[in-house]
Amino acid sequence: MKKFNIRKVLDGLKEQASSSASSGQSGTQENNLMQETLQSENFQLCKTVRHGFPYQPSSMAHDPVQKILAIGTQSGALRLFGRPGVECYCQHESGAAVISLQFLINEGALVSALADDSVHLWNLRQKRPAILHSLKFNRERITFVHLPFQSKWLYIGTEKGNIHIVNVESFTLSGYVIMWNKAIELSSKAHPGPVVHISDNPMDEGKLIIGYESGIVVLWDLKSKKADYRYTYDEAIHSVAWHHEGKQFICSHSDGTLTIWNIKGQGKPFQTITPHGKQPKDGKKPEPCKPILKVEYKTTRLGDPFMILSGGLSYDTVGRRPCLTVMHGKSTAVLEMDYPIVDFLTLCETPYPNDFQEPYAVVVLLEKDLVVIDLAQNGYPIFENPYPLTIHESPVTCCEYYADCPVDLIPALYSVGSRQKRQGYSKKEWPISGGNWGLGTQSYPEIIITGHADGTVKFWDASAIMLQVLYKLKTAKVFEKSRNNKEEKQNTEIVDEDPFAIQIMTWCPESRMLCVAGVSANLIIYRFSKQEITTEVVQLLEVRLQYEVNDMESPPEGGGGGDRGGGGDRDLPTPGTASPSPQTTGPPTHPSTSSNSSDGVRDNVACLKVRSTPLKQSPGYQVELVVQLVWVSGEPPQQITSLALNSSYGLIVFGNSNGLAVVDYLQKTVLLNLGTVELYGSNDPYQRQPRSPRKTRQPSGGLCDINEGSASEDRCKSPTSAKMSRKLSLPTELKPDLVLLSVCPPRGANPLDHRDNSFSRSRSSSVTSIDKEAREAITSFHFCETFARKGDSTITPCLYVGTSLGTVLAVALNLPPAGEQRLLQPVIVLPSGTLGRLKGSILRMAFLDNTGTFLPPAFELWYEPNAVGADSEERDKARKRRPVSVSPSTSQELQESQYAVVCSEKQAKVIALPSQNCIFKHSITETSFVLRADVVQMNIGNCVACFCANGHIMTLSLPGLRPLLDVNYLPLTDMRIARTFCFTNLGQAMYLTSPTEIQRITYSQETCENLQEMLGELFTPMETPEAPNRGFFKGLFGGGATSLDREELFGETQAGKASRGLAQHIPGPQGLEGMKGAASGVVADLARARIALDERGQKLGELDERTAAMLASADSFGKHAHDMMLKCKDKKWYQF
Repeated sequence: MKKFNIRKVLDGLKEQASSSASSGQSGTQENNLMQETLQSENFQLCKTVRHGFPYQPSSMAHDPVQKILAIGTQSGALRLFGRPGVECYCQHESGAAVISLQFLINEGALVSALADDSVHLWNLRQKRPAILHSLKFNRERITFVHLPFQSKWLYIGTEKGNIHIVNVESFTLSGYVIMWNKAIELSSKAHPGPVVHISDNPMDEGKLIIGYESGIVVLWDLKSKKADYRYTYDEAIHSVAWHHEGKQFICSHSDGTLTIWNIKGQGKPFQTITPHGKQPKDGKKPEPCKPILKVEYKTTRLGDPFMILSGGLSYDTVGRRPCLTVMHGKSTAVLEMDYPIVDFLTLCETPYPNDFQEPYAVVVLLEKDLVVIDLAQNGYPIFENPYPLTIHESPVTCCEYYADCPVDLIPALYSVGSRQKRQGYSKKEWPISGGNWGLGTQSYPEIIITGHADGTVKFWDASAIMLQVLYKLKTAKVFEKSRNNKEEKQNTEIVDEDPFAIQIMTWCPESRMLCVAGVSANLIIYRFSKQEITTEVVQLLEVRLQYEVNDMESPPEGGGGGDRGGGGDRDLPTPGTASPSPQTTGPPTHPSTSSNSSDGVRDNVACLKVRSTPLKQSPGYQVELVVQLVWVSGEPPQQITSLALNSSYGLIVFGNSNGLAVVDYLQKTVLLNLGTVELYGSNDPYQRQPRSPRKTRQPSGGLCDINEGSASEDRCKSPTSAKMSRKLSLPTELKPDLVLLSVCPPRGANPLDHRDNSFSRSRSSSVTSIDKEAREAITSFHFCETFARKGDSTITPCLYVGTSLGTVLAVALNLPPAGEQRLLQPVIVLPSGTLGRLKGSILRMAFLDNTGTFLPPAFELWYEPNAVGADSEERDKARKRRPVSVSPSTSQELQESQYAVVCSEKQAKVIALPSQNCIFKHSITETSFVLRADVVQMNIGNCVACFCANGHIMTLSLPGLRPLLDVNYLPLTDMRIARTFCFTNLGQAMYLTSPTEIQRITYSQETCENLQEMLGELFTPMETPEAPNRGFFKGLFGGGATSLDREELFGETQAGKASRGLAQHIPGPQGLEGMKGAASGVVADLARARIALDERGQKLGELDERTAAMLASADSFGKHAHDMMLKCKDKKWYQF
C-alpha cells in the first residue's frame, strides 16, 4: 500500500497553482513525473566570505599582541586579516569612509571613526564581528582619534581644534574638554587649524601632546588643565611621533622637513632634517620638498633608532614612484612602491610605548597593494604575501567557478604553479599571524578561474572558503608584441587597448583541456602537461566567419590575393560529409593570407599576429592550437560571444553575431562554418531583409569561403599531411539545400571594455535587451549524447546551439572510432533542425535522464601528452579508451528517455526527448531579464539557478520548474557584477563586488548552517606581555613611567556631564539580543558575560539618571523651602 505524504500533496497543489502561469504542460506528463527531492527548505541565501585587496583603502591599524591587521576603506568596509586563511569582512551601514582605526590591544575590540563624524566600537570576539556602540557627533567634524594602550578613554580631535574624551566601555562623552583657545592662548592670533595628532607622553600619561595643522604643538597637562609648553614652527604639521623615553618628539612638515624637539626646549627645534633636500654649500635653507605625510620614530636596545617616513621627495623627481624612506643611523634607504602610499605602520616587539620598540617590520598600505618590509635583514626584503590580494593585478574581465573538481587537479596545478614564484623574499614567516582557522566539514575541491585584461589566466584554489593562487598562464606569449607603426595599429582597430584581454573561458576539469577567447576575435586551445617543451611552429587556423550573401561572391579571374587559389572552382561536399583535406598556405614568414585590395580594403587579415619564432612552453598549460577570425572585405571580425569544448569528441565550437564554427583540434581542421541563418536551412522562421551590396566590397572566393590560400594541387592532401605548416585553411561542410539570405547586422566591433563599470556580455548578445535587430547571434552551446531528431530511437553525439532570438537548434556529430582512426578519418557534422523556441536569448542548456539525474557531457580523462617510453604507451592506451560518457540506455522505446532543460533571458522549459514535447514551462521574469543561469547539482538533486538584472537570485526545481528560492539579493548597480557572476554545484556562487574583490555567496541551507564552524576566529585569548622593568635607580629616584588615574580625572564626579547636543549615542544595530546568537564556544561565555555587564550597566545608568533627577528635584524643593523660611523668619503671626 502506498504511504500517504502530506508534503507531496502540498507540493502538488503549489505546482498546480504555478502551472497556470507557467502554462502548457502535456497531458501525459503525470505518467512520467519523477520524484523531486529538492524543496524550498533546502535553500537559503547568505554571503560566505570576501577575498581580494580592500578596494580604495583609507586607514589601517595593528594589534601587536593578537597580531591582527585591520584595513578600512572609502566605502565604509572593514577587512580584518590574521594568519593566512583567517580573513573577515564587515561593513558600516552608512558607507562613509573610514578615517581612523584603533585596536583595544588584546581586548578583542576595535574602534572605527568615519568621515560622517561617527565613532563605532566593534566586538571581534565573535566570528562575525558586530557593532556594540556608536556615537554620532553633531556639531564638530572628527579629524584624529587616539586610544592609549590599556586605557578605556578615547581622545577625539576635531576640525575646530577641540579634543573630546569618550569612555570606550559605555561610549559616553566625558565632561572633560580641551578647547583650542585655552590650548594655544596668546601664542597665536589665528585659529590653529584642525587637530592632526594626539598622543600621551610615553613616560607620563598625564601629559598629552596635541598637534595642530598650522604648525603649533601643545604639551597639555591633563591634571592642571593647562598647557605646559607650546612649540611653534612656520610650516604645516602632518604627523608627530615620540621617542620612547618621552624627552623628545619629532614632527613632519609640509615642506619636506623633520623637526626634532626637546619637550623642555621651547622656541627653536633641537634639530631640523630635510631627508631628500639638496643641502646648499653656503649654509642656506635647503630647497623645499614634497610634504612628509607621516613619520615614525622607533628605538632599539642595541643599535641606532629607526626613522621611517613616507613622502618628502624633491620636486625635481618628476615621474618617480612613491617612496618609503628608512633612516637607520647614517644609512638612508629609499624603497620605491608601485602605487601611492595610503598609510604605514611599524611592527614592534612590545606594545608598551615606554620601552625600547625593537621594530622588525613595516606594513605599507598602498592604493592597490599591501607590502610588508623586513627591517631585520640587509636590503630590507619584503615578505611573500600569503593573502589572495593580486586578483586585480590586471583588471578581471571574466570568471568561472568549479566546485567538486577531481581530487588530483589542485595538486597538479600547484606543482606547476610553484615553479613560477619569484625569488628574493624574506626568509622569515609572515608576521601577521593571529586568529585560528575554522573547523569546516566542507571538503570538496573548488577552483576559481579569472581572465584578465592583459591576457593572463589565473587558477585559484577556493576550497573551504579560502583562496590561494595555484597557477598563472600568460596567453599573450603566443602573439608577437605590436609595434608602434601605424600599419600594425590598424590591424588591431577592433580594440583600442588591451588587445589580449580574455573574454570567455571554457575548461574541462577531467581532461584539463582549456580554451580561451580574446577580445581580438581569437581562440587559444591549451593542453596540460607536466613536462617542458619547445614548440617550433605554433599551429594556426584562420576563419572567415561572415553572415551576408553579399560578402560571398565569386572572385574575378586571378583572385584577389597573392597566394589565393581558385576558390570559385571548389566542389561543394555532399550532405553529411566534410571535406577532409585542409588547404595549406605559405610558410610562416610569408604574409600570404593578408591581402589588401588596391583601394585599401583589408581582407583575410587577423587582428593579432601569432609569433613565428619557437615558443618555449613551461610545465602547465601549453598551446595546442590558435584560431583567429579574420577581416572580411574591409569588415572587422565580430567578437566571440559563446564558446564550448568537448574533450571526448576533440571539438571546439564558437559563435558570434555572424554565425558559428566547429573546429576539430585533433586534426586541426574546421568542420562547420555557417552564418546563423544557414542553420535553419529552408525553414527560417524569421523575416530577414537582404542588404544591398556595397561598391567598396572586395570579392572573395567560394561559397561561404573560409580561408582562401592554397593552390589546387594541395587539395588532395590528407588531414595529417599539413600538420607542420604554419597556417591551415579550413574545409567547410554545407548542405546544398541551405538558403543563403542576407541580413543587416550593425557592423563595426563592440570591443569588450573591461574597465570598472562597463560590460560586454559573453553569454548573451543583449544585456539591455534592446539590441533586437534583424541579426541573430549565437549565445550558447552544449555538447551531449542525445537524440538528434524528433522520434529518433538511438542517441548520438550532438551539439545543441542557442541563439539570441531564443531558438535551440541541434547539430548531429558523426565521430570516427577512438584511437588512430579518430586522427585519420573526418568528423561528419550535420545540422538536424530546431528543438524549440523561448523568449529572450538562450543562456544555458542541460540534459537529464528519465530518472531526473543530471547528464554531464562526455569527457576524456587526462593523460600526459608529452610522454616518452613507458609513459608513451600509457598515453596511447588512454587515447584508445572509449571516452567517459553517462548516457542512458536506449532500450526504453515506449517512453521518454531524456529531458532537455533550456533556460533563456525570460523563461525556462523542460522538453521531453525524443518526442520533443514541452512538458514544463516557467516564466522567470516579465519586467527584467536573466543575466546568468546554470543547471547545478545539489547534494540531493538538481535545480536551475538564475541571477536577474533586477538583483533577484532564484532557483527552480527540476524537472517541474517549481520556484524554490527567490531573494532580492542586490540591485544591479554595476555591470561588473553581471559580467562576473557565476553559479556552480553544491549551492555556491561568486561575483566581483569591486575591481579588486571577489564576493562568495551560498544558496544552500546546509552550507549556511555550517558556515559558523567554517569561519575562522580572529580573537585568541592570550596574556598581555609584562610591562618593562623600571629598574632600581629609576624606582628610587623617579624617572620611570608615571601613571594617571583617568577614571577620576575624566569621570562624571570631577569632570561633570558632557553637553547633550554634542553627540548622540546609538546602540549596536543588532542590539544585545543579536550578539547572544552570534557568539559561540569559549567566546560565547566571554560575550555573554560582557552582555550581562552591558545590560547591568544600562540599567544602572537608567537608575542613575532617575536618582539624579530625584536629587535635583529634592535640591530645588530644599532651596525653595529655605528661601521661604528666610522670607518668613522675622514675621509675626499676624503679618501672614
